[in-house]
Amino acid sequence: MKFLHTKFVVLITALTLSGTASANDNLWFGVKAGTLGFGGEVAWRPIEWLDLRAGANFYDYDESGGQAGIDYDGTLSLNTYYLTGNFRFPLSPFRLTVGAHANNNEVQLVSQDMASYMVGNNPIPYTPTEVGTLRSTASFDSIAPYLGAGFDFDILDRLGLSLDFGVLLQGEPTIAMTADGLLGSDPAFLTDLNAEIAELQGEVSNLKAYPVVSIGLNFNFF
Repeated sequence: MKFLHTKFVVLITALTLSGTASANDNLWFGVKAGTLGFGGEVAWRPIEWLDLRAGANFYDYDESGGQAGIDYDGTLSLNTYYLTGNFRFPLSPFRLTVGAHANNNEVQLVSQDMASYMVGNNPIPYTPTEVGTLRSTASFDSIAPYLGAGFDFDILDRLGLSLDFGVLLQGEPTIAMTADGLLGSDPAFLTDLNAEIAELQGEVSNLKAYPVVSIGLNFNFF
């Protein structure tokens, strides 16, 4: 995590120094909110039809529900850093965006207390003592391409509004699951646990192409 924070600082610094050296009017800072969480970015517009943006997004969505027959307390932990190139159209607020995210998004699940647990394909339920607590983490590709489009509107001389629509291509999720009950290391139980992982894989795979929608407010202080 510290390494990713360092990379983000380097990107921000590079864009800031480049923008200051070229033209302060072309250096913009922004805050945004959307399906990737809350974040901030800096944009440098070296020429009329192109800008470069670096930023970060963070948020945790908490939700409880059933997954693969077991009730969980779940968290969609959003944590991304990005660099994009934005191709702007003359006399229009419309732009096309391509880029990449350093992707730390995860789905974290912790099982709720239940009277019994149907794990994997075993028709015989396990007891709470046998299972203990199930903990699962679904992670995605560490580098995720981004494709999208957006609009940039000038509200005042140094204030703007941005809208983004796109998709973050996270790849197939990798799922790890553990159990801390009496059968946590039992080979037969681990076979059922692997079947449970396979079921979760199917339910989480819809996040491999993550929809991105955001609104942002942008400022130029110079």
